[in-house]
Amino acid sequence: MAEAGLNQKENVLNDEALFENEDQDFEFDEGGLELAAKEELTREGGDGPAPFRSGAITPDGLIDEDFEAEIGTPSDDEETDEEFQDIAEHKILEVAGDDLYGRKVIVFAACKLPPSAQIDHQRLLEYMKHVLDQYVENDYVIVYFHFGLTSKNKPKLTWLIQIYRELDRKYKKNLKALYIVHPTNFIRILWNLFKPFIRSVKFGRKIMYVNYLHELKEHLHFDQLVVPPLVLQHDAKLVASNKPKYPYGQDSSDAGTLPTQQYGVSLQHIKSHYGCVIPPAVQQTVDYLRQNALDVEGIFRRSANAVQLKAVQKKFNHGERVDFAVEGDEHIPAVALKIFLRDLQEPLLTFDLYQPVLRLHTVEDERRVAEVRRMLHEELPEDNYQILKFIVQLLTEVVDHSAINKMNSSNLAIVFGPNLLWPKGQASLSSMGYLNNFARFLIDNYSQVFDR
Repeated sequence: MAEAGLNQKENVLNDEALFENEDQDFEFDEGGLELAAKEELTREGGDGPAPFRSGAITPDGLIDEDFEAEIGTPSDDEETDEEFQDIAEHKILEVAGDDLYGRKVIVFAACKLPPSAQIDHQRLLEYMKHVLDQYVENDYVIVYFHFGLTSKNKPKLTWLIQIYRELDRKYKKNLKALYIVHPTNFIRILWNLFKPFIRSVKFGRKIMYVNYLHELKEHLHFDQLVVPPLVLQHDAKLVASNKPKYPYGQDSSDAGTLPTQQYGVSLQHIKSHYGCVIPPAVQQTVDYLRQNALDVEGIFRRSANAVQLKAVQKKFNHGERVDFAVEGDEHIPAVALKIFLRDLQEPLLTFDLYQPVLRLHTVEDERRVAEVRRMLHEELPEDNYQILKFIVQLLTEVVDHSAINKMNSSNLAIVFGPNLLWPKGQASLSSMGYLNNFARFLIDNYSQVFDR
């Protein structure tokens, strides 16, 4: 066994030497290790590749890891920009809200990596850790767009091994899925090389291969992902060549909206059917949480069983009342509330308030309460105001019990910031901190801001 392990390690070193000495025109594109005639990634290629054979994309719905006593707080984005400006400007790493199960989504795009000579990969690793540190105490997923990794911009194999070693259990523990989009033979080779270094069988189960972009729609809010144009072009070529089973670009969620539907529709749609300002899904989840979950450790932080969540959403969408006591898990209504907010066709705070909220940090401290109160009174629709007030009031009660539930206003802000407000595209890392800080401001200043 020891000799076999030694041979595998020698193979890794030999493969690394091979990758380091390869011709500069080799490109890791849709065909795996393929000799490219041109350097442009957008060139017309040959025949499309055979679909990558992989298992079903099944996220880890049930969360059973131990809860951490402390979780991160919103970062100071101005300091981040100064410290990692040279790395952040490439937008290699982005945060894209939550997935369908209430877990934070981190996006890594290989095509945005600059040529290796133009970036310090050690600083890139430090930047990655800095970004992940803000979210790893919560359940999260990573989407890795592989297309665009070439001989010009690929990191050294030793750097990839270093990533796995330095991103220790702190980072792996709450990673629930690693979606590898457009995997190639190169990815399969790397995975085989890394197996001797990966002792956790559970980590291997978290890797999900995604052949086509539309497969992500089953698990993510696809419209919140800003997919690089090169990746979109590549995906279109794959679809045209391989003709996958499901029509590209067709979103099954658009196929008919029930009159009783509450998830994925507008507030106006819900009010027109139910005749109330507070949607029943919000009313029932908040009422149950207020009565039963204020002392639950990590409430709103943890995700929940995916099957149960889908069943709860289906009941709400059919106008049924949900008995959360029967569900037997206080995290079910907590995540159901977060998903309701994120599934709204327009954020509760509306698209119009996105830029004003980002600019709020420029307002003097002594004027900030008055300005936020003015924004909510004058620029937010009355129904949105009442729903926001109803939810934030619950969050203040959660904070009152934070000595037990470990969820102070900073922790809740990380969870709710991206679910209360987002742009029409993808929120950048620099904006995430402002959204989280705004959510924290609403919780900390509830009685002053919501004065009617």
